[in-house]
Amino acid sequence: MDPEAARTSRDSLELVFHMSNILDTGLDRHSLSVLISLCDLGLNPEALAAVIKELRQENPSSASASQQRTMPPSVP
Repeated sequence: MDPEAARTSRDSLELVFHMSNILDTGLDRHSLSVLISLCDLGLNPEALAAVIKELRQENPSSASASQQRTMPPSVP
């Protein structure tokens, strides 16, 4: 991958991560990167979202732990 393409990819991921934080998805950069790659391969984004929701319902403790890792600590 050429340097310009790598920079554009990093910038895009950073933008998606900020949007994800605003929407309070609880997804980290790595998870978002994997999901973007799957969409690039042609997987349906709505189907991926449904799978994530289902996985979180099956194991809600890991979803909240993931969210705690990605969110900055609260300031009192």
